[in-house]
Amino acid sequence: MDRAKDCERTNLTPVQIQHHECCDTAGEESISGLTLVIPVYDEGVSFPRLWSEINSCVHSKFRAIVVYDFDQDNTLPVVNDIVHRGETRIRLVKNRIRQGVVGAILTGFEQVERGPVLVVMADLSDDLTQVDAMLALYQQGYQIVAGSRYMDGGKIIGGPFLKQGLSRLAGLTLHWFRRIPTHDATNAFKIYDREMVRAFSIESRTGFELNLELTVKAFLGGYRITEVPTTWRERTQGKSRFRLWAWLPKYLHWYFYAFQRKRPSPKTHARTDVGQTRGVNENARSL
Repeated sequence: MDRAKDCERTNLTPVQIQHHECCDTAGEESISGLTLVIPVYDEGVSFPRLWSEINSCVHSKFRAIVVYDFDQDNTLPVVNDIVHRGETRIRLVKNRIRQGVVGAILTGFEQVERGPVLVVMADLSDDLTQVDAMLALYQQGYQIVAGSRYMDGGKIIGGPFLKQGLSRLAGLTLHWFRRIPTHDATNAFKIYDREMVRAFSIESRTGFELNLELTVKAFLGGYRITEVPTTWRERTQGKSRFRLWAWLPKYLHWYFYAFQRKRPSPKTHARTDVGQTRGVNENARSL
């Protein structure tokens, strides 16, 4: 199903999430717009449809940073054509950290001074109909809002059975036995608070284990995490660059890392863009 048409048909508007008593937002100040970080690797075929879905499904203010590894990437002429037709919310940034998805995501983060950052895959796998709901929760003071495939209402369509099974097992056991407040710690589709990410020393070097590292470090540091149900779809065009066996040891490292003692700083703070929010750790030590 074309989710862009789905958004248009249902005439979605930004979702108003009921107040969560753990997050007092009295006196809330305006929050800077959402930044989408989109790592690409030869996604020229799928990108026009992705951009159409973003525009149809995301009603909140946003800008998009498309991060690429090499100048011959076939996504570049597609994005440049969108820009030449007058679109001002999107720009290309070359990955200057290290080739691969981790370097691309971190390059995207570096373009953002503060506020919410959402990692979006260009393969049309992410559920963009939930972006406004995720942003509404961020505005209530959460520092990570995860798109969750494994909570009630979430689901997966397609994809390798083994990859799904291991991801589900990791997410559910971390939720049940470690009480991480998301059922899907490994999913890349999350809103992160930029200032929170800046407090961490990032150790991931190669693959999507970065998303687990950030979630685990946020949990251990006492940051506020929540989730919304999302539907993940296996890509229908292009080739996945997910390397299960190469990245599995790194996932396991962060999985077991989560079981150490939580150690938030004794100092707490309200997120700088949310008034009167009970918070954590203004100067979180690097975890």
